[in-house]
Amino acid sequence: MALNSAKIQELVTTYGRKENDTGSSEVQIALLTERIRDLTEHLKIFKKDHASRLGLLKLVGQRRRLMKYFKRKDKNSYLKLVEDLGIRDNI
Repeated sequence: MALNSAKIQELVTTYGRKENDTGSSEVQIALLTERIRDLTEHLKIFKKDHASRLGLLKLVGQRRRLMKYFKRKDKNSYLKLVEDLGIRDNI
């Protein structure tokens, strides 16, 4: 369920501000979104995996807090990121 290094590097180059920018809000939100999608697919198959369900809820909460911060700091970039990732703007 963990992301492989090739997928991480692809997301970093796509959403990063610089070449190896892994700490910016855009990259963190993109990485969390990818992990959430993987866990969601996993839980569709293994419906009784409650430990993974708890981890998914924690990731969703973490992404929500990060999105709230990013929206407050740079609204235009936030709206572009939400559109690119295909997630809802419910903050």
